[in-house]
Amino acid sequence: MPIDPRNLSRRELLRDAACWTATAIATGELAGRSARGEEDGANVRQARQAASPQECETMADAADPGYIDAHVHVWTPDTESYPLSAGYRREEMQPPSFTPEQLFAHCRPLGVSRIVLIQMSFYGFDNRYMLDTMEQHPDTFSGVAVIEDDGDDPASEMRRLRELGVRGFRIYPRNRPLDRWLDGAGMRAMWRCGAEENMAMCHLVNPDALPMIDTMCEEFPDTPVVIDHFGRVGIDGTIREADVQNLVRLARHRRTHVKLSAFYALGKKKAPYDDLIPMIRQLLDAYGPQRLMWATDCPYQVVGGHEYLPSLELIRDRLDFLSEGDRDWLLRRTAESVFFT
Repeated sequence: MPIDPRNLSRRELLRDAACWTATAIATGELAGRSARGEEDGANVRQARQAASPQECETMADAADPGYIDAHVHVWTPDTESYPLSAGYRREEMQPPSFTPEQLFAHCRPLGVSRIVLIQMSFYGFDNRYMLDTMEQHPDTFSGVAVIEDDGDDPASEMRRLRELGVRGFRIYPRNRPLDRWLDGAGMRAMWRCGAEENMAMCHLVNPDALPMIDTMCEEFPDTPVVIDHFGRVGIDGTIREADVQNLVRLARHRRTHVKLSAFYALGKKKAPYDDLIPMIRQLLDAYGPQRLMWATDCPYQVVGGHEYLPSLELIRDRLDFLSEGDRDWLLRRTAESVFFT
C-alpha cells in the first residue's frame, strides 16, 4: 500500500527525502560507471550504503537543525568546584541537580537540539559553570551571563564573554526603584556595548518594570532587547489587559523580542496552558513571529507536576493561527538570530 506523505511527520519527510537523494546520487554514479564498464561489487555496496538508515538520519539532521529552547538554567551539586554565591545555601538548589545530561533527557527526544543557557542566580557573577558547559558541548549552547553593571568597566567584561560564546546579559531591578532601575553609567555602558556588539539585554522583570525598559529602548534603539517570560504577565494568576498592552507597546522598538516561556508560572499555571493563547495571539499581531521565541525555563518546567512536552506542544500543536513558517520562527529561527549568530 502506498504511503500518503500527508501522514508523515516533518522529520520522516526529511529522512525519506534524504534517502531518495542519497540513492539517486549513488545510483546515478553507478549507472555512469556501468556505462564505462567500471561497475563492480564495490559500487553496488556504495549505492546501498548511501541509502542506509544511518546515512538518511545523518542527512535529515543536516536538513533539520531542530528546535531551540531559548531559556534554560543548569547547575551542579559539585559546590566545591563551583561554589555558591554569598547568601545562597545548598538547600535552595531545588532540584539539587540539573546538569546538561539531565536536561538532554527531557529535550532531545522531542527534537530540541540547541539551548540558550541563562546564568543561574546561585552562582552570582561567577559564570564559570555555564561557560564550562558551553565549552564541553560545542554547537549546542549559547549563553546569557550576569555581570556587575556598576563595576569598573562592564563593556570590557561583555566583550570578553562574547569571545566565549555569550550573546546576552541578564538584568533585573534587584532592589532599585522601578522608575530608575536602569539608570546609571554602568547600565548605559552595557546598553551601548550591546548595540555595538549585537548582544542582547535580557530582562527578568514583572509588568511594572516595563515602562522603564520602554524609555531605555528609545535612548538605545539599536540595542537588542529580550523580555523573559512574557514580562511575567499573569504571574499572580491574573492576566491583566493593561499589563499585556504595556508589553505590546514595546513592539514599536524594532530590536525588542519576547520569550514565550515559563508557562508553568503564568495564568492558570496548568497544562495545556490554553489560557495563555489570547496573549500569545496579541503578541504575534504586535511583534510578528520574527521577534517571538519559545522557551521552557527548565528545570522549573519539569518539576512540581509539570512536564517538558506540554510546553512545546502549546506552540507546536495548539496555536491554529500559526503558519508553518510562523512556528519555525517561534521554535527556532528567532532564537537562532538573537543567540546563535
